[in-house]
Amino acid sequence: MTTCPCGSGKDYDACCGPVIAGAPAATAEALMRSRYTAYVKGEIDHIFATYDPKVARESDRGATERWSKESTWHGLEIVATERGGPTDDDGVVEFMASPAERRGGPVLVHHERARFARGGADRRWLYVDGDLVKPAPVKREERPGRNDPCSCGSGKKYKKCHGAA
Repeated sequence: MTTCPCGSGKDYDACCGPVIAGAPAATAEALMRSRYTAYVKGEIDHIFATYDPKVARESDRGATERWSKESTWHGLEIVATERGGPTDDDGVVEFMASPAERRGGPVLVHHERARFARGGADRRWLYVDGDLVKPAPVKREERPGRNDPCSCGSGKKYKKCHGAA
C-alpha cells in the first residue's frame, strides 16, 4: 500500500490511482488532487486528458513534462472549494502546491484558484483555467524608523524612499 501523494491520507489505489487510470472524478476537488498526483508521478497523459480542450491546445506538452519530472514535489494543500460537487456543473478549488523546480532548489508555493467545469459527452470534470493568488502585503504595526529599509521593497532606506516627503 502506498499513500497517495495528494495528501488525502488514503491509499493511492483508493484515491487518485483510479482517476489517473481513467475513472471519472466525482468532484472538482478529486480531479484537482488527481492532477497534482499526476504531476508528482509524471502522468502527463492524465494532465492533458483533464484539460478543457481549448487549454490543451494552448499548452506545451514538452514543457509540462519537463516541469513535472524535474521538480521535487513537497505537498498539496486544498485551501477552499466552491461548488464542484457531484451534482454541480462548475466549481473552484483553491490550492497550494509546493514544488522545488530543481533538485535541492528552494521549495516554491504555487497558490492558485482553479476553475473546473463538466465537459465532453460523458460530462467529466475538466480544468478550465486558474488565477494565481498573490500573498497579502506585509503590514507594519508601526511606522519604520528613518534608517530602516522601506516597506515597499525598493531596498532603499525609508528616509530616502517613502519617508522623503
